[in-house]
Amino acid sequence: MIYENIRNIREDKDKTQKEIADYLNITQTTYSKYELGKINIPVEVFEKLADLYGVTVDYLLGRTNQK
Repeated sequence: MIYENIRNIREDKDKTQKEIADYLNITQTTYSKYELGKINIPVEVFEKLADLYGVTVDYLLGRTNQK
């Protein structure tokens, strides 16, 4: 599964993968794999991203269009 909302909101906020990876204390390569759906994203990462962007985890998962 590709997490389009995670990539789109990052780009909307003019953030790089490296910046978000640093915030999450992971490598840019790992973060890239999250966005591409190559590896599973831990719940804790979803929570941190939702807090960072001020959106719901459901929005990041693509389960709703309501932020």
